[in-house]
Amino acid sequence: MTTEHLVAQIHKKQSFLCVGLDVDLAKIPEHLLKEEDPIFAFNKAIIDATHEFCVAYKPNTAFYEAYGIRGWKALEKTIKYLNDKYPEIFTIADAKRGDIGNTSTMYAKAFLDDLGFDSVTVAPYMGKDSVEPFLAFKDKHTILLALTSNEGAFDFQTKEIEGKELYKHVLQTSKTYKNSENLMYVVGATKAKYLGDIRQIIPDSFLLVPGVGAQGGSLSEVCAYGMTNNVGLLVNSSRGILYASNEEDFAQSSREQAKDLQKQMKIELEKKF
Repeated sequence: MTTEHLVAQIHKKQSFLCVGLDVDLAKIPEHLLKEEDPIFAFNKAIIDATHEFCVAYKPNTAFYEAYGIRGWKALEKTIKYLNDKYPEIFTIADAKRGDIGNTSTMYAKAFLDDLGFDSVTVAPYMGKDSVEPFLAFKDKHTILLALTSNEGAFDFQTKEIEGKELYKHVLQTSKTYKNSENLMYVVGATKAKYLGDIRQIIPDSFLLVPGVGAQGGSLSEVCAYGMTNNVGLLVNSSRGILYASNEEDFAQSSREQAKDLQKQMKIELEKKF
């Protein structure tokens, strides 16, 4: 999927919502546990209920790895269902991989080729040769961790090196990587006021923004500091949508939460465009 296609979908749906598919069997409705594949059954219901209000889905692979082979099979079924039924949706493997070149190539192949995701999240700590293998895949995107929403982000990401915070070095250096036009970046919603500085370095790149809602991030602040002329934002919500209800009406409740966020995003888009 190209960036142009993603932008077109955002304007068509008046939404830049990404739904995080972080499935915890301890939290899903009890009646689904009787299904042959409860993880996929839950995901399918959520996708069918929310797809018209979002432009992306982001399974966090840890929530599938935790269940072993049945988790991986559920992830495979989920991405195949999305690619077959809703091909206009942008898909993100939230895997946070990053290793030496040969290993990164295998990680990239696993998510971008074999599973068929449009993008994958990558940790930049090991540098150029751990990131470029992901960028080598045509019409795929690499989403680099830049400034995350967790408390420990301040341990390293904002430390100054030669008068500049580390996350700024990451952003600046990543622009020199081969195929860097296929880079997107993770910036936590709780770091919204950093977005002005970030946009000075990467003025046009798409940002994946977690942390709105349950983690306390403000959608209006994210848009004020981070929105660009091509929108440039994918704002993620996971728990607030997935677990709006754990009763049999769970899908409808998730739909209402997604619809509410879409309405807020429509207002922000109308301010800009």
